[in-house]
Amino acid sequence: MSAVKISAITVPHHVVAAPAPHQVLGAARPMLRAHKFRVGQTVLYTSSPVSRPGASGAYKVVKLLPSDGDDYQYRIKNSGEAFERVAKESQLELDH
Repeated sequence: MSAVKISAITVPHHVVAAPAPHQVLGAARPMLRAHKFRVGQTVLYTSSPVSRPGASGAYKVVKLLPSDGDDYQYRIKNSGEAFERVAKESQLELDH
């Protein structure tokens, strides 16, 4: 076992190792749950009042994106549009 010498005291290496990421983040705020939707799923998108009202409808999840702080994000694509959108999880629901 390796050791780190601090002043005149020898301490085992595992005692002075950095904390695991979940220990640091968990102290500040709870961990986010997993993404609700998966790539390839069809979801219903509800656009925000700021974006185009006609943008709401059925979209396919193209990519899972990281959280924006409060909500997971997704890259979604509508077959009738030439571009992809980024949507918050709270703007999506499962298309039955």
